[in-house]
Amino acid sequence: MTTLVVARKSGHAAIAADSLTTFGDMRLASEHDRGWDKIVRYRDSYLGLCGSAAHQLVFENLLAQHGNLDFSNRSAIFETFRRLHPILKEQHFLNPKEEEDDPYESTQMTALIANASGIFGVFSMREVFEYTQFWAAGSGREFALGAMYARHADLESAESIARIGIEAGAMFDRNSALPMTLYTVALTR
Repeated sequence: MTTLVVARKSGHAAIAADSLTTFGDMRLASEHDRGWDKIVRYRDSYLGLCGSAAHQLVFENLLAQHGNLDFSNRSAIFETFRRLHPILKEQHFLNPKEEEDDPYESTQMTALIANASGIFGVFSMREVFEYTQFWAAGSGREFALGAMYARHADLESAESIARIGIEAGAMFDRNSALPMTLYTVALTR
């Protein structure tokens, strides 16, 4: 799993991720992984993905092959993931089943997004949320959320809030580790 965070403050948005990949009990640390950055850039948006390690390669392929994707607001993000779902199933062999009584097929991934429009989260049933201050995903999310909540008022930048979230996740979650990657963008709204 991972620790992935987004934050907004003082006219900027930030997204950050830890660098550890795990396969059951096996750990692939950044010094052994040439591609340890869990955040993908698409135009002016940064997307971090949680879940299977395969998600990142699949998503990088989708972004390269489908050039007109929109991550600018909640509705556009929903529509983008709705359009990508059949492609994930047909071209990338996504298994859309989670629980038998789920109301919709799952995309099996969680994503956090930061761009000039704000900070967003996308979950497996294509639920999209826009956050006002910060959020976290992945196995270290509880630690990251607690740290960001405790320090949000006294930290001055989105970058420092995101940084403390990843540091807490890396400290306490066995499936997260430093170094981190962190990107910031100026907000337009």
